[in-house]
Amino acid sequence: MTRPLTPDLAEFWLQDLLLGTLKNESRTTQRILEAVPADKADYRPDPISKTAMDLVRHIAAAEMRFLETTINAEFSATSSLPDSVKTPAEVAAWYSENFARNFEKLAQLKGDHLVKITDFRGIVKLPAVAFLQVGMNHSIHHRGQLSSYLRCMGAKVPSIYGESYDDAQARKAAQA
Repeated sequence: MTRPLTPDLAEFWLQDLLLGTLKNESRTTQRILEAVPADKADYRPDPISKTAMDLVRHIAAAEMRFLETTINAEFSATSSLPDSVKTPAEVAAWYSENFARNFEKLAQLKGDHLVKITDFRGIVKLPAVAFLQVGMNHSIHHRGQLSSYLRCMGAKVPSIYGESYDDAQARKAAQA
């Protein structure tokens, strides 16, 4: 039996569980976005796959959309990522700036707002706070996809959930 989410529990979920995880995951997302070389951004492992740049833009825009869904208790299908943001480095900078702004707004939300039922494209209706977890899962999925492109593109794979081979090699070289 499913019980409705209470404002107190929603606030606990946000403040004590999600915000710290969101901040840590955003650092990883930032490293992955920054690792994509601009001169290889059109790489795709298969003709039906998204290009690296498509994934960079999708990850950044979708993550902000999910954060804003919780902030506004309303899902917007339009991307706030401007077309003028062209390179992986520009997207990473846009992501960093917008994540910081949205994170501050999230930290101020109260329980009554967090439990507002929010419609996601007519597919599912969830309390607004739940879209933070949905957004994290979405980002983690596509981040994994993009990180699997990196070595094939000749780029270094940053640490994700532990030290990567490339970061370990850089650390060893710095110690030598």
